Amino acid sequence: MTQDTDYTPPKVWTWERASGGKFASINRPVAGPTHDRELPVGRHPLQLYSMGTPNGVKVTVMLEELLALGHTGAEYDAWLIRITEGDQFGSGFVEVNPNSKIPALMDHTTQPPTRVFESGAILLYLAERFGEFLPSDHASRTETLNWLFWQMGSAPFLGGGFGHFYAYAPFPIEYAIDRFTMETKRQLDVLDRRLAEARFLGGDTYTIADIANWAWYGQLALGRLYDAGEFLQVQEYRHVQRWAREIDARPAVQRGRMVNRTFGEPEMQLHERHDASDFATRTQDKLAPVE
Repeated sequence: MTQDTDYTPPKVWTWERASGGKFASINRPVAGPTHDRELPVGRHPLQLYSMGTPNGVKVTVMLEELLALGHTGAEYDAWLIRITEGDQFGSGFVEVNPNSKIPALMDHTTQPPTRVFESGAILLYLAERFGEFLPSDHASRTETLNWLFWQMGSAPFLGGGFGHFYAYAPFPIEYAIDRFTMETKRQLDVLDRRLAEARFLGGDTYTIADIANWAWYGQLALGRLYDAGEFLQVQEYRHVQRWAREIDARPAVQRGRMVNRTFGEPEMQLHERHDASDFATRTQDKLAPVE
């Protein structure tokens, strides 16, 4: 079965819990908490509540990049929010992000603590606070923000559109897959054309625009999202490939990709991060029981 051609939308839509798909159990048409649960608070100034999806990776890469530059004020605790189990609907998380989406950040250096939600807003907040990865001159700053907000507006077509219907829908729907494949490839071509004329998206320097876009499109180009590299022929976008590999080689990016990750190779999974030494001592391969 590739598509349901017999469906006619009703005059009034009603919520059917058994809607199918991988995320049917947590999808709902209302906001707000489903249960009481306080969020843990560690010892560092910044408290991150997240999971190692592309949107989560943006923030952990940014924090690791800031620490690599010597900004000790960027030390952070990263707490795992298991979105497939509904942790994002706990009362404490909803207080930080009323939209119940990861990532969410609390900055405890302010009184009262400052909440920051939406991954692009978190990147911009951290860039402005620490004075890094966002150019100060007007033209370069504007170009960087162009590509940051381009990613925020475009990636839902990749994740919620292509990724959902290609990998997670209860059955393949040809029209939906074709529609979002076309848009995903168009977006890759947009990036490829930009990266043909500049080393990075904002220009000559690595910025939050690259961090945001790499988490989605860079990982897609490297074959890490939805097992869809061959289907999308990602190798054809050679400038995206060059850019994706260059960023992927950065040590801070490699560390950031591990944080709050619960899938893939055990040595690449650091479910929670509370100290820089955790990368050497607390990945899942090191915590696994020895038989």
